[in-house]
Amino acid sequence: MSASDLNPIDAEAAAWAVKLDRPLPDVERAALETWLTQDRRHRGALARAQAAYCLAAAPAQAAEPGATTGRPARRWVLAGAAGLAASLTAGGVFVSALQRQRLSTRLGEIRRVPLEDGSLAAINTDTVVEVSLKPRRREVAIERGEAWFQVAKDAARPFVVEAGAVRVQAVGTAFSVRRKTIGAQVMVTEGVVEVWSVDDPGGARRRVKAGEQVFIGDKAGAARPVSRPLEAERALAWRDGQVVLDGDTVAAAAAEFNRYNSRKIIISDPALEGRRVVGWFRTNEPDSFARAVAVAHGASVQVSDTVIVLGG
Repeated sequence: MSASDLNPIDAEAAAWAVKLDRPLPDVERAALETWLTQDRRHRGALARAQAAYCLAAAPAQAAEPGATTGRPARRWVLAGAAGLAASLTAGGVFVSALQRQRLSTRLGEIRRVPLEDGSLAAINTDTVVEVSLKPRRREVAIERGEAWFQVAKDAARPFVVEAGAVRVQAVGTAFSVRRKTIGAQVMVTEGVVEVWSVDDPGGARRRVKAGEQVFIGDKAGAARPVSRPLEAERALAWRDGQVVLDGDTVAAAAAEFNRYNSRKIIISDPALEGRRVVGWFRTNEPDSFARAVAVAHGASVQVSDTVIVLGG
């Protein structure tokens, strides 16, 4: 059976299944999301087509004429995926070759989510991630926020995190990615990752080891990694619902608490912003932080249902 013998939905699904074996450009990713929302049958058709594609592509024997690669010809894989998808549909069988999850957290919420491949994701406050576990590649797209991943080893399926134009690739390791306005911050707690930006004209990749952190700009690419293991552990204390301060400015600490709470800390005295603070707090205890600052620096505190005002 060929793709032309299928109904339009299965034919489109087969075409998408082939495309999804590689990273999708943003334009195609948006087109796929639009297609999936147009008809409730589309997601099921895509799952069947991906299962069929996995089976059709596995032998990797039918190469394009004159090609040296062992990768199957796209037109044969498409036809095979189309035929198998139709068979799966006719037989009433539903097989998902792609484990796809959309995970999100509310303001102040922190989640630990085991993934289908054995990896673990810790998702920070106000974060949205989409996980796609494909036959040859595991992908996580961070739409906003921050997440830490403990990656199950699978050399045949690299684990790649996307944050805007930034890419972070690992096989078996642990690292965090926080999406920023013009790039992403990466901290590695175990193993080694490779980072780069698809919008960097130079396309340079950098390896980042355990204990190191690096900022990757969407346009500028990766900076030189710096080794600050203690700072990284402190910055990742949010995984246990904590904010650990060690000489941070009051302004920076207040901004960190504001990431987790709807009741915001406002500093009314500019002279207080640069003062330093040390302490251990729960992410949901901004009032405890404010009172500690008041004691340490002789500041005033006004607490209401909506704001906490720190003054001189």
